[in-house]
Amino acid sequence: MGKRAREGDDEAPSPEEVPAAGSIPNEQAQTGEGPASTPEDEADDQPLHKNFRMSSAVRTGADCPYLDTISRQNLDFDFEKCCSVSLSPVNVYACLVCGKYFQGRGPNTHAYTHSLDAGHHMFMKVTDGKVYCLPDMYQVVDRSLADIQYVLSPTFTDAEVARLDTAVTWARALDGTEFMPGLVGLNNMKRNDYANVVIQTLVRIVPIRDYFLRTQNYEACRSPLVREFGSLVRKMWITRAFKGHVSPHEFMQSVIAASEKRFTIDAQADAIDFFQWLVNRLHLELTGGKRKKASIITECLQARDLGVGSAA
Repeated sequence: MGKRAREGDDEAPSPEEVPAAGSIPNEQAQTGEGPASTPEDEADDQPLHKNFRMSSAVRTGADCPYLDTISRQNLDFDFEKCCSVSLSPVNVYACLVCGKYFQGRGPNTHAYTHSLDAGHHMFMKVTDGKVYCLPDMYQVVDRSLADIQYVLSPTFTDAEVARLDTAVTWARALDGTEFMPGLVGLNNMKRNDYANVVIQTLVRIVPIRDYFLRTQNYEACRSPLVREFGSLVRKMWITRAFKGHVSPHEFMQSVIAASEKRFTIDAQADAIDFFQWLVNRLHLELTGGKRKKASIITECLQARDLGVGSAA
C-alpha cells in the first residue's frame, strides 16, 4: 500500500461517507473474542503517520493515572451510539469523563483529538466494552470498570431471571435515590408517551419479559427492532443501573425505521394502534416473516378457542 493510502486511513469520514442521523447500523459478527473488526474499524484505529507506532500495551488500573477521572454520573448508554462530531455509528468510543461519543482512537480521529483538547483520557469502545487511555493508546484492564461494562450491555443468567419474582429487590442510583428494577420510569423525550405505555405493559407479561432478558433466545435474529426491544427490557430490569429511569431512544429509532415513520417521537399516536403494530412486527421478525409460525408473542397473546358456547 502506498504512502497516500496509509495517510488517509485514519482521517475523519467525508460528509458523503457519513450515514444520516437516526440511521441504524448493521449488527457486527460475533466471535469468541468479541465483535469481529470491520475494514472501517481497522482504518479508524490505524496510525496517521507511517513512523507512528500504535501501542498494544495493557495496563492495570493501578498503572493508569487517569482511572479516577471517570465520571459515572455523566455516562448514559441509552442514546444512539454515533460520533458527536461526524454522526457516524462506525467504530465509536464513549468518553468516560464527559459521556460524549467519538469515532476512532488513532491519531487524527475525533476521539484522539478530544483527548488532547479536553484533557479527557479514558475511552470505552461501545461494541466490546474495552477501555483505552488516549493519547497514550494503551488498554486499561481493571475490575473497577466492570460496572460500566455491565451497564453498557447488561446480561441475565437463567438463575437471575428465575429470582426476579421470588423477592422484592431495591436498588440505589448514583444520586442516592432508590428504585425497583422492572418498575423504572421511561423518559418521555417529546411525544412518545403512547409507546412508553405499551412497553410497560409488555414487560409486565412474565414469559415475554423472561424471553427478552435472555439474549440467546433471539441471538440469531438480525432485526434491529427485536434487538433494541430486548436491550430496553434488560435495561429496565438491571439492579446495577446508574440511574432509576431509562430512555427508550434507541428502541424508538428502530421503531421509526421499521414503521417507515408511522410511529415517531415527535407526534402522538394511538397506544392501541402501536400495540397491535409492535406485537405483530415482533412476531414477524422473530419468525422470519412466517406469520403462522409460533413465537413467544403468539404463545402469550394469540387468542385460543376455549370451547365457550359450543354445543354440549
